[in-house]
Parts: sequence; structure tokens; C-alpha cells
Amino acid sequence: MNRNRIFLSLSQQSGFEQQYIQEALATHWITTGGPNVDAFEKDLENYLGNQAHVGALSSGTAAIHLGLILLGVQAGDEVLCQSMTFSASANPILYLGATPVFIDSETETWNLCPLALEEAIKDRIAKGNKPKAIIAVHLYGVPYQVEAIKAISDKYNIPVLEDSAEALGSSYKGQKCGTFGDIGVLSFNGNKIITTSGGGAIVTKSKELKDKAVFFATQSRDDAPHYQHSEIGYNYRMSNICAGIGRGQMEVLDAHVALRRKMHEFYVDLFKDIEAVTVFTVPNTDYFANYWLS
Repeated sequence: MNRNRIFLSLSQQSGFEQQYIQEALATHWITTGGPNVDAFEKDLENYLGNQAHVGALSSGTAAIHLGLILLGVQAGDEVLCQSMTFSASANPILYLGATPVFIDSETETWNLCPLALEEAIKDRIAKGNKPKAIIAVHLYGVPYQVEAIKAISDKYNIPVLEDSAEALGSSYKGQKCGTFGDIGVLSFNGNKIITTSGGGAIVTKSKELKDKAVFFATQSRDDAPHYQHSEIGYNYRMSNICAGIGRGQMEVLDAHVALRRKMHEFYVDLFKDIEAVTVFTVPNTDYFANYWLS
């Protein structure tokens, strides 16, 4: 029997990573932070546009955790989260002692259902427990119903944490995923559209908020001549080596997106004459998916 493994989502080297890694080694800057981290953040900001401010972190999960902290989520709060997603979308809610309230998905994008979301919000408010935040996910790189979710967020004054871990390169009406929520999250895990071996990023709408996230991510060390920590901190900053890999990967990001989309087209063509099979596809041309996974 042939037991050759077919990988679900194998990361690919660009060929440009080595030069950035060598720079880090040559300057002896291989720990957290550093020139590659700064440059990688700038590359992402330029790519995302919409005045995005990016903080490079150790994982997408860390970015969700810090994003919830920035949104003021505390023990005893409730956070709305779609049920059809990876566990990392919900685990950071529990890190904070808050409670995830799971919402069903709709059939067009397989993401957070606006009708179910509003129903849940009304239910929780009626019971005296208004949710503190909404986590909306672009599952498999397909954007969620951005305008409908934003309208509900605005109506009830509940911020959105946008889990764009799988959607770097996707967009809605020309705007890049990761820039719609009050806080955005990216992932560069080994199976994502680009990788830093392991890593993630938080996307904010202001430099002040990004700086606060980086402060938390570097153990919340105060600006003092000695070790002083007035707030709880975390060891969540990306390393200079990993960021070097990310810089090399950014040079082929668009090519990677094109390859994933080509693979999606292959499956659409493969199954087009099989009545019982439908390949998950965006609802209309407003949506541009990287089709991270078909």
C-alpha cells in the first residue's frame, strides 16, 4: 500500500528568507524585537493599508488574547464567538476568566450569522449581561458578512475583534481583511498563507493602541532604569529570526494567494459535473478570498 502523505497545507519557502535571517545572525540580534520585527510590521502595514498599525507577536492566539485585553474583557464578562472555527478563536476568552457564547454560522460565507448574533445580543441584554466583545472569523480565508456584523456592532455598541488568522490576502469590496474590526488578528503559523514558522500579529487603528499591545507583549516593563512592572505582562513578542522569515515570505504573498485561488479553481472544475458536490465559494464579487483551504 502506498502511504505517501498528502499534506493539508504545507508551508513553502520563498528563497528570500535566508538573507534576512543572516542579517539577524550577523548582528547577533536573534531574540525578541529587532530590525526585522520593525521592518516586518511596516511591510504588513503597507500591505493592509487603511492606516493599519501592526504589532508582531508570537502567535495569532496571543494576538486574540491581547486584543480582548485592549477591548476591556475581564473575568465574568461574556464574549460572542462563532461556533464553526478553530479553538484558538475561543480559548483566550477563557484565559481571562470570561465566558464564550457560541453563535451559529450562516450558509453563504460559513461565518458568524448576523441574525443569530443579534438574537443572542438581545437575549443576553434582557438577562442583564451585555456581551463585552464579538469575535468574528474569516473562516478558510472567506470574509464574513462585514457590513451586517458592523451594523450590529454599532447598534449595540459592542466592539468586534476580527479573527483574520486565515485571511491574509483576502478582502471585501477592495479593503483587506484584518482592517475591519476594532482590533484585527493575523496568524503566521506553519500552515497559513505565509509563515514565520510560528507567529501572529495584532492590527489596531492607532499607534497608541499598537504600542499598548507591544507593551503587554514585552512583559509590561515600565519605562524605568530598573525592572518595574505596574501591569501584568506577557512574553508574546515575535523574535527577530522569525520576523526575518516573515519578511522573505511577504515577497511572495501575492503569489501564494494566487496559487491557493488556482487550487480552488481546480476543485471547482473537478467537481462541476458531480451533482452531489459543491465547492465552498464566495457569494459574489464583493468578496475576494485567498481560499486558504478549499
